[in-house]
Amino acid sequence: MTARPAHFVQLADDSFQPTPFAQSHWGADHLNGPALVGLAAAILDERYGSEDFMPARVTVDLFKAARGVTTTAVTRLVRDGRRVRNTECELVQDGVTVVRAILVQYRRSEPPRGQEWSAEVDFTQPVELDSDEYVHIGSDGHGWTRSIADHQNDARKRFVNRPIDAVEGRKNTPLVNAVMAAEGTSLVTNLGTAGVGYINGDLTVALARLPRDGRIGVQADSHWTDDGISVGSATLYDSDGAFGTGVVTAVSNLAAQIDFSNDPFPDRTR
Repeated sequence: MTARPAHFVQLADDSFQPTPFAQSHWGADHLNGPALVGLAAAILDERYGSEDFMPARVTVDLFKAARGVTTTAVTRLVRDGRRVRNTECELVQDGVTVVRAILVQYRRSEPPRGQEWSAEVDFTQPVELDSDEYVHIGSDGHGWTRSIADHQNDARKRFVNRPIDAVEGRKNTPLVNAVMAAEGTSLVTNLGTAGVGYINGDLTVALARLPRDGRIGVQADSHWTDDGISVGSATLYDSDGAFGTGVVTAVSNLAAQIDFSNDPFPDRTR
């Protein structure tokens, strides 16, 4: 039986080795965002997740470029309250913290009385989703394809993906799938006519509920830029509709801008 693809292989309780699937477009021996946020989310969910608590927010700071070396996870229970639980995970390489993630969980309860405003959303998935591992990307006026290069334009963008496993031999939980897919907020907001020229330094995922299936859509909602700084937000969707929001801040990375029209693997976002 062929092993499912994964970003990391676990070496010991707290150490992980990146696989080739974790390779980034940004440079040789750089790890990609979905791999890093997925590993942090998987560790936090495994160690601190609870059926009584809803994982409502994950905030990940990507301090510096992570490399293809052994990565150690250090976790901490920050607060374990009656209604709120806060936990933290750091990913360390060669003694330096490269990623820090914070998970905020709220105790599940009955909703309050009354009705509230809710935004109207419109997201139509591709008619044919013929692969679990490949991304389908779309933009206004251009439909859906599997090639990122087809969507190097200035239109609103969206994609649908089923993330591969963060850790080999450990099927992603709904939280891990949501966080890994939400990292694509940077792609759908920062992909322009010349490719992606902003590199995100963080990711915030806010969830009203967990996704009910593994295939998750991400659709751009806003994108604001000035002085080489970008802020982008997107809505997350599953087969039942919208369930959360992704937000990224990013900084211009002009010297290493990714032009997908020159990519030999244009349908690969990892």
